[in-house]
Amino acid sequence: MKLNRWIYVAIGVVMLLFAGLVYAWSVLSLPIGAYFTDWSKAQLSLTFTICMMSFCVGCMAGGMVAGKLKVRFHVWISGGLFLTGFLLASQAGSPGMLYLGYGGFCGFASGFVYNAVLSTMSAWFPDKQGLISGILLMGFGISSFLVGKVYQAVTPSGEGIEAWRNSFLGFGIVLAAVFALCGLFFAKPSKEDLKAQNVILPEKKRVRGEGLDIDARQMVARPSFWIFFLWTIAVGGAGMALISQASGIAKEVGPEVEAGMIATIVGLISIFNGLGRVFFGNLFDKKGRKITMTVVGLCFGLSSVILIGAVAWKAFALVAVGFICCGFSYGGLNPSISAYVNDSYGASHYPVNFSVMNLNLLAASFGGTIAGMLFDASGSYMTTLFYMAASGMVSLVFTMGIRRI
Repeated sequence: MKLNRWIYVAIGVVMLLFAGLVYAWSVLSLPIGAYFTDWSKAQLSLTFTICMMSFCVGCMAGGMVAGKLKVRFHVWISGGLFLTGFLLASQAGSPGMLYLGYGGFCGFASGFVYNAVLSTMSAWFPDKQGLISGILLMGFGISSFLVGKVYQAVTPSGEGIEAWRNSFLGFGIVLAAVFALCGLFFAKPSKEDLKAQNVILPEKKRVRGEGLDIDARQMVARPSFWIFFLWTIAVGGAGMALISQASGIAKEVGPEVEAGMIATIVGLISIFNGLGRVFFGNLFDKKGRKITMTVVGLCFGLSSVILIGAVAWKAFALVAVGFICCGFSYGGLNPSISAYVNDSYGASHYPVNFSVMNLNLLAASFGGTIAGMLFDASGSYMTTLFYMAASGMVSLVFTMGIRRI
């Protein structure tokens, strides 16, 4: 007998909470950068770029084996990959080993379990696609704040200090244990399970007079897919730039601010990103795709302008406001992707269609690397913030261009 579907939500949130720690790179990398003083910002940022690209590949792999492998095995495989990745990263003596461990194995593991959780919960909640995506992704979003605080507390930083190695190894062990346990209690529903829990299946959505329930090949042939895909790259690339450089932005504005406070301020991005995911997921259910995407683009662009003012005027309080606003608006991206794919292209092929849409990360992940290169070239994060503001405005162009075709 299956558990109540809301218990599966709680288990899913726990798994994504731990899987989302890969987004804490901005904080995790600080002791590494202090230890390897000859590594550039661009080299460290490339780790996060590779991680996001591997996340994308892992998500695709998860979609391809969906239905062929029980969900619990998805979860257990991810736990083993996380353990391997953090073990390798903890032994890093060169950027290459960091790229392989954290960037490759951990990124792939995160994407693999991400697809499994979202696909499973999409099946349990056909009546609340946007809301349930937002709740689950809230766990994924606030992960970096919680991880960042724990990491900061147990990992002293400085030249010659390598406590980060033990912290990375600890992460691997904890994730493997949590995923081993959660996998025992995670399963997809049958139609009988949904009926037993009084789930009312929504009427089949109609798109310009035709009911869509199409596979990935048909999906990518539609102009609407590509325009939405470009929107995700614009918003995602800007978000990656912020996440990868947030600690540096805060330190540039407040060089005298203590490391603990920096971690707290950076953590605001995660907290409000998580809240934004619930808000925008619910907004998608109630108001639809166009309004949700428009609000996301406008808010992200204007939030970047706040951070530009913070850097220009050296106003640390504005950094906090900017991080809150950027995190909240960036939170609209992932639930919009999940809900849009199911809403526009149907549930039958959701695992693969969802992973195809997440290929946007192959391009968006370079937002962090671009931000690192911009800093290396200019010596200031102001150029990164201009890039973020422009991306938010460009996303509005794509929003207006989408049609149900």
